[in-house]
Amino acid sequence: MNGRSARVAALADAAIALLAEGGMRALTHRAVDARAGVPVGTTSAYLRTRQALIEAVVRRLVDLDRVDLVDRELPTDAPPPGPPPRLTPADLDHLAVATAQVLDRWLTTGRDRSLARYACLLEAVHRPELRPILAHGTVLREQARALLAGAGASDPRRQGDQFVAFVDGLLFDRLVGAGALSAPPPGSPESREDLRAAIRALLRAFTGA
Repeated sequence: MNGRSARVAALADAAIALLAEGGMRALTHRAVDARAGVPVGTTSAYLRTRQALIEAVVRRLVDLDRVDLVDRELPTDAPPPGPPPRLTPADLDHLAVATAQVLDRWLTTGRDRSLARYACLLEAVHRPELRPILAHGTVLREQARALLAGAGASDPRRQGDQFVAFVDGLLFDRLVGAGALSAPPPGSPESREDLRAAIRALLRAFTGA
């Protein structure tokens, strides 16, 4: 990472913290300067407009999420051409565990990133020009479709999309929904097991395995 890239990443990290604390209204160039501990005007020098600032945040979120997925051995690239390899029930067990571990991280050490991601998604509803930069979810949908096809799902395209929506909804519920009050505390073994069981049940429903 060169000097400019490192500085933009640091500014984006500061912006993510602000979004997590106060939502989009808290995100200003001056606030990012203060949070990052840099001279006034630094953020606007690197990211001149509000849209450029939000785009930098989204790119940073994508990069950090990709690191989490790689750490947990979840594929982050589109599948290669050709029929996917056949998955066994043990493979699906491993996928459920790995996915639960990623969600657990996004509920704990990555909580600010999760809140910032939802803030950006809501902003994109009202600013269509931001929607293309949120298209990284397409890769995850393609990967989920390939995995479910390899596991023998009856309709892997539709069910892959549903799997991604389910996992995202599970995260949202545990983060800000009713699950935040009733589920085991994030970061605990009980929470990871509860997440794993929910994900494995969905995979079983889709594949029968």
